[in-house]
Amino acid sequence: MAEEVIILKDLKLVPDKYYSYTQTLRNSKTPIVIDNGSFTCKAGWATSNAPNLIFKNILARPRKERGKKVNKDGETLIGNDIANIEAVRFQLKSQFDRNVITQFNVQEQIFDYTFSHLGIDTNGSINHPIIISEPVANPNYSRLLMSELLFECYHVPGICYGIDGLFSYHYNGFKEKTGLIVNCGHHTTHIIPVIKGTPDLINSRRIDVGGYHITYYLHKLLQLKYPAHYNAITPSRAEELLYEHGFLAVHYTDVLKQWSDAEYYDRNVKRIQLPYSMAVILTPDQQRDKRREMAKKLVEMNARKRDEKLAEDEEQVHQLLMIREMIEDGEPIEEVREVLKSHGLKNEKDLKKLITDLQTRIERAKSKIAAASHNASHVEEHVIEEPKLRLFKNKIQLPKEESISKAWLKDIYKKRQDIIDKKAVRKQRRQDMAKRGTAASLERMRLISQLARKDKRDDDFGSRDEDWDVYKVINKEGGDTDSEEEQDKISELEDILRFYDPTFVISNTSEEQNPKEAHQLHFGIERMRCTEILFQPSIIGCGQGGISDTIEFILKKYPAQTANDLAENVFLTGGPTKLPDFKERVFRELREMRPLETNINVQLSDSPILDAWFGAKEFANKQNFHEYLLTPEMYAEMGGDYFIENSCSNMYCPLPEAVQEPEGLSELHTEM
Repeated sequence: MAEEVIILKDLKLVPDKYYSYTQTLRNSKTPIVIDNGSFTCKAGWATSNAPNLIFKNILARPRKERGKKVNKDGETLIGNDIANIEAVRFQLKSQFDRNVITQFNVQEQIFDYTFSHLGIDTNGSINHPIIISEPVANPNYSRLLMSELLFECYHVPGICYGIDGLFSYHYNGFKEKTGLIVNCGHHTTHIIPVIKGTPDLINSRRIDVGGYHITYYLHKLLQLKYPAHYNAITPSRAEELLYEHGFLAVHYTDVLKQWSDAEYYDRNVKRIQLPYSMAVILTPDQQRDKRREMAKKLVEMNARKRDEKLAEDEEQVHQLLMIREMIEDGEPIEEVREVLKSHGLKNEKDLKKLITDLQTRIERAKSKIAAASHNASHVEEHVIEEPKLRLFKNKIQLPKEESISKAWLKDIYKKRQDIIDKKAVRKQRRQDMAKRGTAASLERMRLISQLARKDKRDDDFGSRDEDWDVYKVINKEGGDTDSEEEQDKISELEDILRFYDPTFVISNTSEEQNPKEAHQLHFGIERMRCTEILFQPSIIGCGQGGISDTIEFILKKYPAQTANDLAENVFLTGGPTKLPDFKERVFRELREMRPLETNINVQLSDSPILDAWFGAKEFANKQNFHEYLLTPEMYAEMGGDYFIENSCSNMYCPLPEAVQEPEGLSELHTEM
């Protein structure tokens, strides 16, 4: 196994800065480019060299506390303002249902965050056209609500819609070419054929598996493998492990067999260190100091309680003596009765009894205080008293104090370890007996079958002493069990070591691990097992075909020449496609499904995460960009679902017109 231990980064999100709204931007109609992905949102000006804002498309809305009108920590956090996502994991909200926007109240807050961080401070309107991405076959109703939000809430001058995968395809130089786009997103994967620069959306297909499902599956795999670290293995850490150390297996079944080899496993497994805190082990001197400190605190605490109780009793006696003086001075009987009643007394007899009891208690308390102060000087002597050596059967010859040597202590350590090792061997044998296929269980079954042979004439098993040894071998408990004598021996040896070696700490090296090693994850076969769901969704119970199956299904819909042209230009984009060997895996799958000598070319996007934004920015900087803008006038005239098609957009399919119900039928319904 590689000695390198990988430390988790646990990177904290850095809040986005607020950009200045320059006079140049204020006076121009510079488009705002928004790649509105279900995982991250990339937003910025069309004149910027890179997205101004890149943040996770989520918000955290703290819960309201009961009994309080306003929660002091009730501010809604968005994107990179959420410093620790795991702390608010169950309060996170997203505007997406898979890859379709359904929660537009959340989307409105995301827009507020975006526009405010871009520095836009105009009152009541955003005076810049918006180009925004949407998924393939986005429902008209979702687009209607998006247009309604941007036009009626932000009063934008125009909107242009486009598909992120097509933006990325055009940005990488395939505008007029035939090709096949594999756009792997956070919740879904889209495969879009493009014929001579025009997307064939009719034959496009969606797979409901993406980066989210890979991370979720890996998270559950690691939690099942390491139940002791269930809470330490978080979705954020699973995501980090996926993109830092995950990969696609080019030949999944072949690599799966390689992982069963111990040497291959040791060479390729990743050791991940989880955060942990070391247990503080005190030296004998520190333990004595701690005991002394605790004893002193207890003495002081008891003394303080006695003083407080004594002061209360003295004050109460003083008040009762004043009442007795009132009686002796002949004060009115009614006043005396009221005073006695206020102290819970019925008559003068109860008063005298209570005074006597309190005076006795005060004298007893003062004597205790005096005795405690006299014995306080002896507390430390009792605290630091050394523990006496307690031997069980005195079988070990103890040398005199002057002659205690390291060799003798080493021998004691060895005797103790030998007994612990014997117990460990027996424990392992019992575990092997419970498993099928181990040498111990096979030997047991061989002996049982030998004893059960039918050609035996006389069944005299058990009449000889040797039969007991056979019984112990075939016993499912593995023969010998731990004896009380061994445990007593270990306890005796540990007492000796504790007495003569102050640094001795009880620990069974065969059973206990170093805390650092105990908090390590062996990230092995999971590295490729989780990513395989993109090609085999059935692993997580999804009934759809994987990427290779869907590609083959789409290619069969075209003539042979067109299918060859598509296979010659397969374009990969989206976050998960940056996993190692993704490109090689797609190439192998295509080579297996396509005819011999077919030319196959698979190309990975230059920047799988950002190319969609750069493609949208390039489209927004076209001279005829204004021709593809949906204006408020068009929105009011054509309806909310209307938009202007472009080379990177969906097809416009208008909503069907509402059917007018015949008058006679409506009256019949009313009567019924």
